[in-house]
Amino acid sequence: MSGPGQPVQHPPGRHVEVRGHRLWVEQEGEGDPVLLLAGLGPTGSHLVFHPQFADLAADHRVIYVDLYGRGRSDAPDAWTDVTFAADVADVAALIEALGLGPVHLYGFSYGGLLAQALALDHADLIRTVVLANSLHSPEMWQLNHANINRELANQYPEVWARIEQLRREGAASTDPRMRAEFAVATRLVRFFHPDNADLLLNEPGARNLELYPVFCGPDVDFIIGGQVAAIPDFRPRLKDIAVPLLVLAGRYDRALYPALQRQFTEFAPQAEFRMLERSGTFGHVEEPDTVFRLVREFWKRV
Repeated sequence: MSGPGQPVQHPPGRHVEVRGHRLWVEQEGEGDPVLLLAGLGPTGSHLVFHPQFADLAADHRVIYVDLYGRGRSDAPDAWTDVTFAADVADVAALIEALGLGPVHLYGFSYGGLLAQALALDHADLIRTVVLANSLHSPEMWQLNHANINRELANQYPEVWARIEQLRREGAASTDPRMRAEFAVATRLVRFFHPDNADLLLNEPGARNLELYPVFCGPDVDFIIGGQVAAIPDFRPRLKDIAVPLLVLAGRYDRALYPALQRQFTEFAPQAEFRMLERSGTFGHVEEPDTVFRLVREFWKRV
C-alpha cells in the first residue's frame, strides 16, 4: 500500500480511444463492473480512489478512469474544449468501448454529477448509482463555497483577514497567493479528523490546476463560473432516475453539509440515504470499511 511521499501503486492501465481522444483506464479484480468517477472538483484524476478501492477488487471488476484533460489522459489544445456535456459523452462512450454492459457507477463529488446525467440520459448503460458527497446543481456548488468561506472566517480569522486583503488588492480566488491561503480549508472542512488529509495520495498530474480556473471560473471560491455555472440543475429530474440510487454523506462534511446531502432524498424519494458518522467529504478515505460494506449490501439488495 502506498502512502504520502511513497510511489503510488497503480493497477494495470492503458489508453482507450473514445470520441477522438484517449482516456487513461486502469482495472483490477473480476466480477460485476464498478466504474469510479472522480472528484477533487472537476479537475482531479482517478488517484483520489487509490489505494482504498482495491478492497472492492476482491469481488468486483473495479475500473478507474481519468477524464479528458486530467491525469494521464490526453489533453485538448484548449482547456475550453473540456465541458461537462463532453465528460458525460466520454464516459458513456467508454462504457461501450470496454464492452462492460450495465455498470455500477460510483460518483464522488463532481463524478456524482456525471453519474446523475448518465443515469438519466444513458440508463441502458447503468446498473446502479452511488452518489458519494456529491452535488445536484450549480446552486449547491455555490453553497459549498459559501460554507467553506464561513468556516474559514470563523475558525481561521487570521487567514480570512489575509484573503480579504488580497481581494481588496484585486486578486481572484484562483490567484496562486489566494490558493495558498485557501489550502487550509481542506483539513478544516473536508475531514472528520484533520490528520486524515495526509492519507490523500499525490503525484504529478493528480489535479489539473490549469483547467481549474477555466472550468470553474477564475473567482470560483466566491462566485462559480465557467462550465460549473452551466451544469444542469438535476433536482427536477432526480425523481426520474430509474436505476437504484444510494446517497452517501459525511456527518462532518462542513462544505457539502448533511442537510444539503439529504436534499437528494427530497427530489429523489426512491433513493437510499446513508450517513457516515466519522467522515467528512472523503468517506472512502476515513471510513473505507463502512463505505464498502454499505455499497456491497446495496448492490446485493438490488
